[in-house]
Amino acid sequence: MFTSRIIGSLLLLLLSTYVAAQAPKLTAPTPAPDYANPDFWAALPDKKDLSDELPKGLGAQLNSNPQADVFFVHPTTYTSKKKDDMPWNANLADQKLNQRTDESTIKFQASIFNGVGKVYAPRYRQAHIMAYFTRDQELAKEVFEVAYADVKAAFEYYLEHYNQGRPIIIASHSQGTTHCKRLLKEFFDGKPLQKQLVAAYLVGIPVEKGYFQNIPACDSANATQCVCSWRTYQTGNFPPYFRKEEQVVVTNPLSWKTDTLTAPRELNKGAVLLKFDKVLPAVCDAKIEKGYLWVSKPKFPGSFLYNNPNYHIADYNLFYLNVRENVGLRLTTYLANGNK
Repeated sequence: MFTSRIIGSLLLLLLSTYVAAQAPKLTAPTPAPDYANPDFWAALPDKKDLSDELPKGLGAQLNSNPQADVFFVHPTTYTSKKKDDMPWNANLADQKLNQRTDESTIKFQASIFNGVGKVYAPRYRQAHIMAYFTRDQELAKEVFEVAYADVKAAFEYYLEHYNQGRPIIIASHSQGTTHCKRLLKEFFDGKPLQKQLVAAYLVGIPVEKGYFQNIPACDSANATQCVCSWRTYQTGNFPPYFRKEEQVVVTNPLSWKTDTLTAPRELNKGAVLLKFDKVLPAVCDAKIEKGYLWVSKPKFPGSFLYNNPNYHIADYNLFYLNVRENVGLRLTTYLANGNK
């Protein structure tokens, strides 16, 4: 344990040095998006986009008249290496970045929710990945404020022009969760809008217990008006900055419980991998351990080549079909309880 802490400290020191060398310049952010323009949405119900895609065998599950809305905030896709005058916040006119966002997280993550709800996924001036690692906390705060201002503006536009009192599912990953935690607290926690909340899937970033005053952690597969969260690592591994984090919300996406029992791989109804061509069942098991979700090394063609124990990029996709079915179950329960 002592040796692992030393290694972790060295890795963090090397990372800080790398960040200082690679960080983009803090230039003025580009103008804020106007969410009346569909171009500033990666996904909209009346727009043909990659959230409408599904792997083979799931096409029949598209709902032509979904009863809920899904507000999805994508993770960091702004990871470019240092360039002259590259801003800390993404430029939404960068079509290559927009394409990268659409072909990754919108297709592979937002599509999970298209069988239950109308998917609304805003583009936003996301913070560069290095904002998570810089030692300049004031700079990081400024950068993330720009990103959150866009997410908030998009949600306010959605409420005013699209929602019309429909049930709401909040879904996010990584940087998206950084912003959706705050969004949920500001707009839902103890507020009238909480009545419209089916559930929130805040994945890839820690959600501290007690962060919300009135929104509990989901503790069963059909609990509603609650929060699910997890961060995935290979069994036996923690990140180099690991601290024993008992006070965070962790949900097992195979059992949908918060206990520490192992959910066997037989409960894994299907993962979706990089080819996005089919659903692969029984890819991995899942167990909660000290604030993280541990899974045994996934089994799929070519998996022996993947040796990184950090499965952050696959937080959703290792459990694609489980999450998809669970969203439907929670909505069914929410509506059966007399909510509209």
